[in-house]
Formats: sequence, C-alpha cells, structure tokens
Amino acid sequence: MQRHRGGFFALCCAALLLLTAPALADTIKIVVPFAAGGPVDQLARILANALSPKLNANVIVDDRGGAGGAIASEYVAHAAPDGKTILLASLGSQVLSPILKPPTAYDPVKSFEPAMLVGVVPSLLVVNKDLGVASLPQLINKAKVQKLTYGSAGPGTTMNIAVEMLNAAAGVKITHVPYRGAAPAINDLLGGHVDMLNADLPVLLPLVKAGSVKALALFAEERSPLLPDLPTTVELGLPSVVMENWYGVLLPAGTPHDVRDKLEQALFAVIAEPEIKQRLASNAIHGMLGHDAFAERLAKEFSTWPEMIKKLGITGE
Repeated sequence: MQRHRGGFFALCCAALLLLTAPALADTIKIVVPFAAGGPVDQLARILANALSPKLNANVIVDDRGGAGGAIASEYVAHAAPDGKTILLASLGSQVLSPILKPPTAYDPVKSFEPAMLVGVVPSLLVVNKDLGVASLPQLINKAKVQKLTYGSAGPGTTMNIAVEMLNAAAGVKITHVPYRGAAPAINDLLGGHVDMLNADLPVLLPLVKAGSVKALALFAEERSPLLPDLPTTVELGLPSVVMENWYGVLLPAGTPHDVRDKLEQALFAVIAEPEIKQRLASNAIHGMLGHDAFAERLAKEFSTWPEMIKKLGITGE
C-alpha cells in the first residue's frame, strides 16, 4: 500500500509540474521555398531553434520547394496575417524568378510585408581544377580563344545571371549548360563535364578548401574573411559584375505592424547572440537590415533587375 501511495504522489507531482510549466503559446511556420538540406533550409533551422524561446512559440520549418519559389510564396501570401506564417525568401525566389515568370496567384511586392533582411552572401566563381587557369583574367583570355562552358541551376538563377554579366562585361561567350538544381551542376563540374560555375560562397567553400575546385573570384565588392586572399570582380576591373544573394524574412501583407516589429526585434536579438553570429559568419552571411531598409532594397531590385535581365537576353524556362 505504501508503494501505491508513493506512485500516486509522484504522478500528482508530475501532473502539477506540467500544469505550472510555461506552455508554448503558438506554432509558427518558417516557410522555405526550396528543398530540405539546402542553405536556406539550414538557415531557417538555425533561426527556428533560437526564435522559439524568444517568441514563446513552437517555431518549425516548412519546406515547400518548387516552381522557382512560387509554391512557398503563394502559400505565405494567402496565409492569415497574424505572424504565424513566415517566408524565408532569397533574391532568386522573391525577385528574379517572379521577373522571369510573373506569378498570377500573388504579387511579389504587394502580397508581402518585409520584416528583416537576415543578410547577404557573395557568389563565388570556381573552375574545374584541371582547366589550367589560376585567375579570372586567365579565364577570360582562355574564353576568347577556346569554347568554355558553365553550369547553373537553371535559366534565370543567380548562377546563370552572374556568368552572363561576366560574359557581357568581359566580351566573351562562355556557354550556358543548365541543370535542374545546383547539386547536379556541381557534380558535373567535378566530373569535368562543365568548366566552371558560381554559387553562394558557403556552398562551394568546402570544395575549395578540399582542393576539388579552383576559386577565381568573388562576384562582390569586398573580399570575404573566409577567403581573404581571393580578389573580387570589382578589384579586377569588372565593377558591373556583382552577384550577392540574400536571405530575407517576409510576412503576409496586412500583418499588423506590432506583430511585424515583435518578430523583427526577436530576429535582431537572435542574430546578436554570439553562437548565432558565429554560425552566420562561418557561412559568409552578413549585412543585416531592418524592415524599412529591407523594403527599400526590394523596391530597388524590382526596378533594376528587369532591365538587367532583358539586357542580358535571359529568359525563364
């Protein structure tokens, strides 16, 4: 009987603890417009884990890849504007893809409330290690006398646009070989089936450090601390050849400003944490902006990229 009483007492204590423990108020979704495992998905999971205690919510990641980001964007655009559905977008999914293939189910500008730009990431240009070039000027000279190819994740992606910008600025014609995603393009670069490609710095950095590919330049204005000896296209006399991807947080249009501001403040607090700051830095993510500055950047990009894409002759699939 004594053992029965002890078990009953323990059960009551456990129930009391459950009743008095702080409950998570809501479930918040961070919707990612790409498949699981990619850089945006990884960033979303870093943010979700750190945001949960700050928002007193169960923050989860919801990967909805496909259609160049339109599936995820449409889902968030039509969600309730209550702060419980968040879009973690990129330059490609939020700006470039809608320019090339305008969506009909949502407006890439009017359907969203910018909350915060988490940061930008420079694009890194690499070549097959057996190509026999050690610098961007050498690559350009080789391209003037020999047919070269570059891989990309498809027409209209940052990987495609960056090299077409290089083609235009350097007066060369490196041939585009599109793939259905960055991974198969990188595999073919390693196999020698294409000569070069560019992608977000953290995607290619492990291959550079392993000696599997040769890094030639950053499509950026400033060098990266992760590759301090690598020059930028601006340094090399190509100021128009800059490609920085970005990751930004958006909410459905009509979200109350106090809800947006609460999320923005939580994001600022998360990114200020030493561990998170270090993880972002190790992935070359920098240049955080608040909602007003992010909205200004979006407006500028929607006014400049259409002309650039048209000038380069790039069309979507």
